[in-house]
Amino acid sequence: MIKSLDRKLAAIHANPSGCREFILADAKDADMATGLGAPGKSPELHAGEVRFKTLEEYRQQMRLITKQALVDIMLMSTSSNYALTFRERLFDDSPVTPAIRANDTTDIHLARGSGYAAEPSQPFRTASIDHAQCGHLDCAPDERTRGANLGLYSVTFNNRLDRDIATLEQFHDFREEAERKGFRYFLEVFDPNVETGVSPEILPHYLNDMITRMLAGVAPAGRPDFLKIVYHGPKAMEELVRFDPHLVVGILGGSSGTTRDAFQLLHDAQKHGARVALFGRKINNSENQLAFVQFLRLIVDGVIGPVEAVKAYHAVLGKLGVASHRTLEDDLKVTDQSMSYSGSASVVVPARATAPAPAPAPATAPVPAAASHAHANGDGCGCGGDSPDACGCKPTAAAAAVAKPVANGQPRFSANGKPDFAKMSPADRLAYHRERLGLGR
Repeated sequence: MIKSLDRKLAAIHANPSGCREFILADAKDADMATGLGAPGKSPELHAGEVRFKTLEEYRQQMRLITKQALVDIMLMSTSSNYALTFRERLFDDSPVTPAIRANDTTDIHLARGSGYAAEPSQPFRTASIDHAQCGHLDCAPDERTRGANLGLYSVTFNNRLDRDIATLEQFHDFREEAERKGFRYFLEVFDPNVETGVSPEILPHYLNDMITRMLAGVAPAGRPDFLKIVYHGPKAMEELVRFDPHLVVGILGGSSGTTRDAFQLLHDAQKHGARVALFGRKINNSENQLAFVQFLRLIVDGVIGPVEAVKAYHAVLGKLGVASHRTLEDDLKVTDQSMSYSGSASVVVPARATAPAPAPAPATAPVPAAASHAHANGDGCGCGGDSPDACGCKPTAAAAAVAKPVANGQPRFSANGKPDFAKMSPADRLAYHRERLGLGR
């Protein structure tokens, strides 16, 4: 199956200034940072203790979001990749690309009680490219396509010569190994995790210079597929995108924040040139991950704006009987968001002025079909049954249009009534979402 990531990257490079394609990734690699706490807190009440969700619950969300097929990349630890990509073959017939965290610098070593993240970051790698590609060391050439063939490589610059040189040297070694083994990667550049002596207003431009400087010495065969960086506002984003339109720039999500924080960040970054977003905690800590992801896709497809999306998301939660973390009024606020993995307040995206909260969305707001209650077989309709047949689910008006062709002759939906986003053009996806939400074409 053609992966949506590859199709979108090709389209972006073919028309850097005019292409509207946008890549979404779910970052579920946090077990390589926070360990046991990565899946989040259990919703059960345990007086006097904090109990976390299990690793299996974490992976179940990966399965559901992959089957939803609205993200383009599922980023995992190598161990989760082995469970889902090798054992279950989850991605074989999916447009979603599996990826692994290829290194874990010390600023994301976040064991409870530890202080590593407060010290200058040091480069470090737990993962093996061979383990990602074939599940064991010394892969045979024909085995290297069995598993994940995409990785996230992180660097952190702190304006300290000895530390930054060590970071660059290890990045050089990784690039050479990856090129020899045919392993693709995307590059994450974290903000400094300690005081650097660089003023806050210059820091985004310091990082832009470090990124372009380090990649200037790398031929196309060794360059990343795209970047993942902190969004520091329009000026910093636009100067980086303008410098090299073929350097595909993506943003990281940072701390959970409000729902408006997530939706506004995505909208603003896309408006000023970003073509990728990787949200981890923002998705994982949402009340309903499938609904949250669907609204992320609706925003980047231009179907709905951030404010309207927050209201509609709350309406969806109400229909599903899911308690929201905040009132609608509070969830419409834009707050200071931590962009460091450790959640420290040392690096933030400045808050925007927030308009008075609009009235709550009506209870009749449409419920995205893929965001509703998931059946045991992976389908969802919100009824609570084990299968569509068991609970008498009826197809939505959009799903009933299975046979309706699009302009290029391709069916808008797959045979089972679900949208086949991998075959849709951006215009087709926009028409589908508008039709599903009752907005007309």
